[in-house]
Amino acid sequence: MNEIIAGNDVIEMSPLYLFRWEEPQKAYILLYPEGVVKLNDTGAAILKHCDGSQTASEIITQLNAIYTTEVSESVYKFLEVSHAKGWIRIKS
Repeated sequence: MNEIIAGNDVIEMSPLYLFRWEEPQKAYILLYPEGVVKLNDTGAAILKHCDGSQTASEIITQLNAIYTTEVSESVYKFLEVSHAKGWIRIKS
C-alpha cells in the first residue's frame, strides 16, 4: 500500500538514485545500481523540486505557477508512486 504524502512532508530524493540530465537521451533520468529510468518532462519537473528543502505543498505551489491547470492531484499521485518505488523519501 502506498503511503499518503501530506502537504507538510518535506520531500527529498533517495540517496540510492541519481537524478540528472542525460544529453544523449535529451531527457532527465534516474540512475540506480540496477538500471536507469528515463523521465518524461512532467516527472522531471516534479523531481527537480524534491531537494529536501521544500514541502509537498510548496512543490505544488511552484508547479501551479508554471502550468496553466491545477496540478495538485496529479503531483500528489506522482509523489506517492515515486515514494512507493523508492525514488523519493520523506525527510525526517
